[in-house]
Amino acid sequence: MKKLFFLKRKGFTALACALAAVLMFGAVNAPAVMASATQRQLPIYCVQRDQKMIAISFDAAWGNEDTQQLIDILGKYNIKATFFVVGQWVDKYPESVKALADAGHEVMNHSNTHAHMSQLSADEIIADVNACNDKIEAVTGVRPTLIRPPYGEYDDNVITAIRSMGMEPIQWDVDSLDWKDLSAADITKRVTSKVQAGSIVLFHNAALHTPEALPTILETLLQEGYTFAPISQLILPGEYNTDYTIDHTGRQCPANS
Repeated sequence: MKKLFFLKRKGFTALACALAAVLMFGAVNAPAVMASATQRQLPIYCVQRDQKMIAISFDAAWGNEDTQQLIDILGKYNIKATFFVVGQWVDKYPESVKALADAGHEVMNHSNTHAHMSQLSADEIIADVNACNDKIEAVTGVRPTLIRPPYGEYDDNVITAIRSMGMEPIQWDVDSLDWKDLSAADITKRVTSKVQAGSIVLFHNAALHTPEALPTILETLLQEGYTFAPISQLILPGEYNTDYTIDHTGRQCPANS
């Protein structure tokens, strides 16, 4: 009897272990399946382009030392860029915002207070973005359609809230790292070695060596056959997931590609 009980118990233990293994396998693998079925919301980092067209962008959040110099350099080469400005920066330097617009550059949204948007609710994000849009529109007469989230930070909530406003979130695929006060030579090397068709390049309007590096960068890329356009002209028009998609690298592609 004791032996029979032991055998039964042994059989039950084996069955329990097998069942536990099945449950553990399911627990481990079910989230992976769900995760793969759920597509993360991404901003546009770059664009699928056959032509050697790229966009130059600048973030303006604090200083204003070099804005006019950048306008003059870009004007010399007849290049139009996109400037993402913070609402508080617009409050401090409305004359620079107007100068950018008058020179034909795009003035787009970089949030109102440079907050960490991933820490905000959808309603707070929308209110912050609209506050900055209002300030830019009051100075330039044009309401922004693009936004670069501060710090390059975002999550699904941030991207969904922005797109619910009919705006497009923009990142970059070429970072000059000018904010690290790299030398002009290092900035130039970084940008010219990484640019490809459809790239979006990130600079800052108050970085130490950007005005020194910019002419060489522009001349080099022009010699290599690149053309320049503001980001709104670089990106593909239409509706997300209808006219275009964004792949896992953040590259915007035609929906039928």
